[in-house]
Amino acid sequence: MMRVLYVDDEPDIREIAEMALELDPQFEVRTAATGIAALELIEEWKPDVALLDVMMPQMDGPTLLARLREDERYADLPVIFVTARAQPSELQTFSTLDAVGVIAKPFDPMTLSEKVRELLE
Repeated sequence: MMRVLYVDDEPDIREIAEMALELDPQFEVRTAATGIAALELIEEWKPDVALLDVMMPQMDGPTLLARLREDERYADLPVIFVTARAQPSELQTFSTLDAVGVIAKPFDPMTLSEKVRELLE
């Protein structure tokens, strides 16, 4: 089983992502609506990979990633950014932030789990 955490402030997108990821029988999925909620969930649940929305109020995806990297327990947690801002210049920026990849929104729910697996290989 692979534990997948999906963090997004949009409830509809969170729900679609959760259903899409759960199509993979090897994925156990949890979601969080904020970076702060994600940090609390990570403490108790220890995901194998985290998908982070880039644009969120209070704590955005890159800030959440920085917080994770400061904690030695999560320094190696693979992170994938999920963003509507998928222009080449922005993708270049995200690639310097120690994420394993970027998935553009809107994503195809039927191939989301496949994309996650590809980025983790």
